[in-house]
Amino acid sequence: MAISRAQLVKELEPGLNALFGLEYDRYENEHAEIFTTESSDRAFEEEVMLSGFGGAPTKTEGAAVTFDDAKESFTARYTHETIALAFAVTEEAVEDNLYDRLAARYTRALARSMANTKQVKAAAVLNNGFDTANGGDGQPLLSNAHPLVSGGTFRNELETAADLSETSLEQSLIDIAAFVDERGMKIATQGRKLIIPKELQFTAERILKSPLRVGTADNDINAMQNMGMIPEGYRINHFLADTDAFFIMTDAPNGLKHFVRAPLRTAMEGDFDTGNMRFKARERYSFGFSDPRGIFGSPGAA
Repeated sequence: MAISRAQLVKELEPGLNALFGLEYDRYENEHAEIFTTESSDRAFEEEVMLSGFGGAPTKTEGAAVTFDDAKESFTARYTHETIALAFAVTEEAVEDNLYDRLAARYTRALARSMANTKQVKAAAVLNNGFDTANGGDGQPLLSNAHPLVSGGTFRNELETAADLSETSLEQSLIDIAAFVDERGMKIATQGRKLIIPKELQFTAERILKSPLRVGTADNDINAMQNMGMIPEGYRINHFLADTDAFFIMTDAPNGLKHFVRAPLRTAMEGDFDTGNMRFKARERYSFGFSDPRGIFGSPGAA
């Protein structure tokens, strides 16, 4: 029985798919420590910030009750991108049984490329977080001038930029606890996780895990550790570009999000004209943020 092109595709496809999946799954999804993943069924997603109501006033006897209006504050948009890459194996390579040396090697390289691109795009949200005004409120992700519906502003960065230290981390937690909603009312927010570049991992380890205060001769306790602050500890993101910037993920809902429009899929086919075997990987997703209260940060001291 003659071997057809269709039969050849069926024989090669299981091996290629298995190798691709194994390689891709080995990468740590560092974006998952920062972004909440949701699915999408459209070209883009929009999320609207609602203001709620202001403080309730005192009603005097016989007076009419005061009415308030809920307002839409701003809209955050997530526009999905298509990420795809492919490679081909010549018909002659297949004929000469070079699959193990060529196709398997290129498949692993394709997996690395797809994984690397996702992490770079995710980290770009933080890398551009201090200077790219792409938020729904017209401000960067990290800003000292996020506008409020009630007037005024709030900030989710240190008033004075500073490097990671016990002092700067404590001040960050104080500032997070001072967050207000769109009407200026206080909200109960706390820092839960520290996100840092690899250069700050030793500093973070000493600050968060030392039983006593770091760098002093006193016998003072490490207040942050003793009080259970930043309960999820720190995570290293190897795709952060600024070596002294640090970020704190808070427990405010609807902060940084990752929308999946089409999950990673692979496909394989034979080309009639050339006889080459072609393998493709493709996915669609977006990274961004809705409520900037979901994160706090500092770019480091100049």
